[in-house]
Amino acid sequence: MTSIRAVLGDITRQDVDAVVNAANTAMRGGGGVDGAIHRAGGPAVLRDCIARFPNGLATGNAGWTTAGDLPARWVIHTVGPNYAAGERDRGLLCSCYRRSLRVADELGARTLAFPLISAGIYGWPRADAVAAAIETISATRTAVTEVLLVAFSEDAFDEIEAALRSAERPGDQPR
Repeated sequence: MTSIRAVLGDITRQDVDAVVNAANTAMRGGGGVDGAIHRAGGPAVLRDCIARFPNGLATGNAGWTTAGDLPARWVIHTVGPNYAAGERDRGLLCSCYRRSLRVADELGARTLAFPLISAGIYGWPRADAVAAAIETISATRTAVTEVLLVAFSEDAFDEIEAALRSAERPGDQPR
């Protein structure tokens, strides 16, 4: 069974086997989590993205690269749907978590740090982004033993913590 817990902090400083990057389809770095991971990981991450993903990566899919200078061993890149641009298929968002866990299993990673995929500049409503993350990670068969949902802000951390507490008490869930 996979343990899920909320962490307030910087995803680039998490001591895990792999960090998950909320990437864009071009796989060449960007803003938000993507930019932070590329800056902290150094040029090796971008070089590996170019070599491994010359044509980018499709929305909902995931792949891995070196983590460069990060404390993690790997970066698992996944492309979330851009809600602000009209990509509102929740199945694609859930696919990001499932595919990332499959990649982690292929790598032998047992600990992962996820951001809230698509909840930043891509504009996915945060409450639903939190629910999609927790529901999908909980329902996915994986050898990953621990998942950290890393929040950059206290309000996001509080929202993740509340959702995790609620998930522990299924009788309290609305039907």
